[in-house]
Amino acid sequence: MISTAGLPVALSKTISEANALGRHNQVRRVFSVALIAFLILGTVSSVVMFRFAGPLAAWQGDSLAVYAVKALAFSCLFVCAMSAFRGYAQGHSNMVPTAVSQIIEALFKLVVGLALAWYLVKIGKGSEISAAGAIFGVTVSGLFALLYLVFSHLRRQNALRGRDEPDGSGAILANLARIAIPITLSSSIQPITSYLDTVQVQTRLQSALGMTETAAVSLYGAYQKAITIYNLPPSFMVALAASVIPAVSAACARRDRKSGGVLSESALRMAALVAFPAGIGLAVLASPIMKLLYPSTNLEVAGPALAILGIASIFVCIMLLGNSILQANGFVNLPIIVMFLGSIVKLSVNYYLVGQPEIGIKGAPVGTLLCFSLIALLELVIIKRVIPYAPRYGRVFVKPAAAALIMGAAVRVFYSLLSRLLLAVGFATDAGALSRIGNALGTFLAIGAGMIVYFALVLLLKAISREDLDFVPKGEKIAKFLHISK
Repeated sequence: MISTAGLPVALSKTISEANALGRHNQVRRVFSVALIAFLILGTVSSVVMFRFAGPLAAWQGDSLAVYAVKALAFSCLFVCAMSAFRGYAQGHSNMVPTAVSQIIEALFKLVVGLALAWYLVKIGKGSEISAAGAIFGVTVSGLFALLYLVFSHLRRQNALRGRDEPDGSGAILANLARIAIPITLSSSIQPITSYLDTVQVQTRLQSALGMTETAAVSLYGAYQKAITIYNLPPSFMVALAASVIPAVSAACARRDRKSGGVLSESALRMAALVAFPAGIGLAVLASPIMKLLYPSTNLEVAGPALAILGIASIFVCIMLLGNSILQANGFVNLPIIVMFLGSIVKLSVNYYLVGQPEIGIKGAPVGTLLCFSLIALLELVIIKRVIPYAPRYGRVFVKPAAAALIMGAAVRVFYSLLSRLLLAVGFATDAGALSRIGNALGTFLAIGAGMIVYFALVLLLKAISREDLDFVPKGEKIAKFLHISK
């Protein structure tokens, strides 16, 4: 989080402000100072993670994870270096290098991770070694994504020379730290809380409910699969949040607060247009989705967990955009307090609910929902009070929420009717339940129907404007094709 949410955000904000004022020499100096700082941070992080892999794995209640921690350690160096190049490009409002490098990361992570895991299982290695092979794909993917970013930077580097006198390295580093430290703290609270959640839930299952480490890890594994799917909607927000900060920061540097407000409102509405249907879709199709993707997992845990986490993902998306809007407007400390309060709520609820025998691990997603709903709502209140030309929440949330709720009801009814039809024509198990193929057909068709319904409702309700599409590649052509005039 330090290298992906703190320093690169500070870098993109600083560079965008310098660009807006025509300080090209300042831009170059800022990048060179940041790159050195990122490399030092990455090297130290990798060494510490590798050296203390054993204690880190044992502390979270899964001592066999030591090999996976070591395999992942040196990805820290690559991620830190990547963040410098991504922050530089984002400061120039160029999201292409970030997007392409993320695609490269995903492909190598998938191919290398799966290939190593398959090979290690085939030659008879234990699950802990096979898991390390799978996670090593992350390290390899980071290396290749970094190589692309270096090549892209050298090829696209801005040749403009300014007449401005750049600040000294010490002053630049101090300014980056002044912006980055609060952003890092607020951004780090979420992963730190997630890490503590991993430790707390597994140890609570063992101490309060008397489970063995193996049983607790297995049960948490089913819950973790739901977490994996729940993280999908917020992942779409990362790029949007990253693009908001330099754009709004540049407007603020030009003292054009009104344009900054328009950009913030459009970004928040785009987030709502994605978050509401994704979250509600996950909630209404939670069990079918988990059965489709993880047929051998404990569906009694994973299905209900995803239903709650689907709603929670909506608030996570709003929180991410809220953080970016506050940070872009210079309010970098407020998100820290709000995130801290939410984390206290999550850990407190977890401790109580997971320790109840009749609830157990099913209490963990409830803590997540309460945590992020509190954070998102508090941030929206703060934005309204402290930011000039604050977003109008009625225009931002009402229409996307209405369209998503109608879509969710339609999807649920459609899947239920389709399931009965598929059972009637023979897609059933011996126990009378829907077969895996039948469930896959029903799930995919229900998702497709939901997309059609939601898209139609968005156009019918005029839930998207031409300004919103400015955040989308080829947005002007899309607006013209859909006859969106304003």
